Parts: sequence; C-alpha cells; structure tokens
Amino acid sequence: MNRSEEDEFRSFVGVRMERWRRAAYLLCHDWHTADDLVGTAVAKLYRHWRRVATADNPDAYAQRVLTTAWIDERRRPWRREHPADVLPDAGWTPPDRAGDRDRLAQLLAPLGRRQRAVVVLRFYFDRSVEETAELLGISTGTVKSQSARALEMLRALSYESGSPR
Repeated sequence: MNRSEEDEFRSFVGVRMERWRRAAYLLCHDWHTADDLVGTAVAKLYRHWRRVATADNPDAYAQRVLTTAWIDERRRPWRREHPADVLPDAGWTPPDRAGDRDRLAQLLAPLGRRQRAVVVLRFYFDRSVEETAELLGISTGTVKSQSARALEMLRALSYESGSPR
C-alpha cells in the first residue's frame, strides 16, 4: 500500500472506529469482545483495502466484515477465554533455556519448508488445520498429511538422538 492509500485507510477507519465499536457491542454485549471484533475487522479491511476503497459502498463492505467476524467468533467458542471463579494451580514451568531452542531448531532443520511451516503454525502457534491451510495457501488435507509426515520424522530423529519421545 502506498502512502496516500495508507492515509486514506487511516482516515476511513478513524472516522468510523467508535461507530464500529458500538455496533460490535450491540452484536456481542461485551466491550472486550467488541474491541477484538473491531480489531479483526480493521486488520481484514487493511489487507483488502484496494478492494474496499473501490467498492460501491465501503461502509456496507466494512459492516459486513465486522458482522462476519462476529459470526466467525460465535462459530468458534473454544477460541474465547472464559473467566473462572477459582484460578488453577500455576504448576511447574520449565526454565527457558537457549539450549532447548537450539535443539528444537536442529530438530526442525531436516524438515522441508512446507513441513516446517505446517509444524510451526500448527503446534507452536496453535493454529487450526483450517487456519494453517489458509495461511499457507494449501488444502486442509495437505496440512494433515504434512503434519503427520513431519511428526513421524521428528519422532524418528528424536529417537535416533537418544531423546525421549
């Protein structure tokens, strides 16, 4: 996006942000979720700004993006955090050791680019199969098969090096 397009985008969003936030609140009845929805919508609008800017009705386009973000959020209730009355025990957290990161990088190195990308997105960034497929521009079946093959290779490499599975 060039400078003038970016300025146009900022102006478009700035004028409408509070209205979108109120509209999102009316959809979900929670200000925090409303802020998340607006953030998601703004990110999508930015990604597709040229299409939005040339739309017959950019306001309607933006409202549809916001509403779709809310519908998607409701379809995936497991992605939302839910407050608890009692906090669970913190448990033990292993120290962040540079050697562990180096070992992980060594384990991932023999994987192909696509397999490495699938493993990192699925298991490090905790993305769903569908999100990973969309991000990489591949089918969900490819994500599943690449995950399976990569994990099989990682298990074999881990076993060969004497590390526990």
